Amino acid sequence: MSLKLSALPNAKKPAGPVILAIMDGVGVGPGDESDVVSQACTPHLDWLKANAPYTQLKAHGSAVGMPAEDDMGNSEVGHNAIGAGRVFAQGAKLVNIAVEDGSMYEGDTWKEFVGQVKSKGSKLHFMGLLSDGNVHTHIRHLESMLKQAQKEGVKTARVHALLDGRDVDPTSADQYVERIESVMSGLNGQGVDYAIASGGGRLYITMDRYEADWPMVQRGWDCHVHGKGRAFASALEAISTLRAEDPGVIDQDLREFVIHRDGEPIGKIEDGDAVILFNFRGDRAMEISKCFDGGPDFDKIDRGRVPDVLFAGMMQYDADVKVPRKFLVSPPVIDKPMGQYLAATGLRQLAISETQKYGHVTYFFNGNRTGKFDESLEEYIEIQGDNVSFSERPWMKCAEITDVVLNSMAEKKHDFIRINYPNGDMVGHTGDIQAVKISVEATDLCIGRLMKMARKTGSILVVTADHGNADEMYEHNKDGGIKLDKDGVAKSKTSHTLNPVPVFVYDPAGTAEIKLTDRTGLGISSLAATCIRLLGYEPPADYDPSILAQG
Repeated sequence: MSLKLSALPNAKKPAGPVILAIMDGVGVGPGDESDVVSQACTPHLDWLKANAPYTQLKAHGSAVGMPAEDDMGNSEVGHNAIGAGRVFAQGAKLVNIAVEDGSMYEGDTWKEFVGQVKSKGSKLHFMGLLSDGNVHTHIRHLESMLKQAQKEGVKTARVHALLDGRDVDPTSADQYVERIESVMSGLNGQGVDYAIASGGGRLYITMDRYEADWPMVQRGWDCHVHGKGRAFASALEAISTLRAEDPGVIDQDLREFVIHRDGEPIGKIEDGDAVILFNFRGDRAMEISKCFDGGPDFDKIDRGRVPDVLFAGMMQYDADVKVPRKFLVSPPVIDKPMGQYLAATGLRQLAISETQKYGHVTYFFNGNRTGKFDESLEEYIEIQGDNVSFSERPWMKCAEITDVVLNSMAEKKHDFIRINYPNGDMVGHTGDIQAVKISVEATDLCIGRLMKMARKTGSILVVTADHGNADEMYEHNKDGGIKLDKDGVAKSKTSHTLNPVPVFVYDPAGTAEIKLTDRTGLGISSLAATCIRLLGYEPPADYDPSILAQG
């Protein structure tokens, strides 16, 4: 089947390129003191909002293939959606598919882990949230893996159970323990020994996020790896005892426990073992993953003896920093991304960012594909980033990126240019408000430079984002107010947000006669069809609709 695009009837193609400028992590925030984007001096973005076609797009939850609407988007799924022009399953959806069709068990990671524990006679450990809340995990994924491990001849498996009480009923942990123990009881016998080895509440051990409480992770590491913690004969005994001793406590706050037999922990993690963290959501999986994958210089906690083990996450929680290095479920298989259509149509493309986001405008934008579709038509440029803290260089390399793009626009070297300005996201993760403000302002300055060149060259500029971050730098209460700590200080937030992202379309020559669609509820996957229409071509029929009105 030919992927060559058809020209739109009576379309006027722009004299210069169409530029898609992705301001990473610059969403549309609440407009309060947490919203650094609205506080920053952004005269060019302000002008665009007042004078150019402007709308907002969803960049989280189902709009980027995540399982629930309270799931944040991220740069990987965001660029997948933008480049693919459609939404592909991510997170829980992707894991569900991999478990149900068995493809997870055909992957190299699963085979390597099962092979090692069988050859060494060692233990296969499963660590994660014991829940069916489907926010961080689903218990059926663990059940499936236990059954598959037994089927493939794994003799010893241990479960390190983090108790929920947050995404499910606050005192339902015993139900999930009984459920998983019933499954394991049916698998045991004839030399097979599967059991819960340790556990505790998710907000007391292991599942910290945003590096807010490393002592929580320390408690988890000591409990799961070294078998340090209060001893019990079973997880059910631990739960009932801890509840009795602290009336009113809910599952997420239960203290750590370790299961003993004959006076010894049954599930220490030792050399030769393999460990699978079965959480699919990354925010509360990152830190414990770093503890396993961190090299000899890792100093966030005192790990003591670090066992020589295989470690994998259910997913790769952060592709930017490769955490974890091994994972069970690969990124989605994405076909016919925008870049492939443009190459087949003979359009010249430039993809550019600095080191932190270079892979996002290339690999992720192209549907998790390494390499180019047509070497003669595509140019990929990585601007080498500084090896310093982002808070020390909040402008990062946005000026250098813009220099290259301005040269391309002036010489009309490319038909379509995609840019990622990493500033709002990478600096946003530092939590340094001053630096974040500077990062947003530096990005705005570069947008202004692009606008000036667009006027000279008849180019069309589409300015947007892949998700939010800098737009909400403090945590919020359910009533919308900013969350304060015990000292009355606003609690820092360094994660992505659930906010929509802006889209500005700047066509100074008026070539495209732009009018926005009346459709509502569109996501960032609509940007591909939008850019294709601005280039003068009919978007593929199966792409999500453009933000532009037809005609």
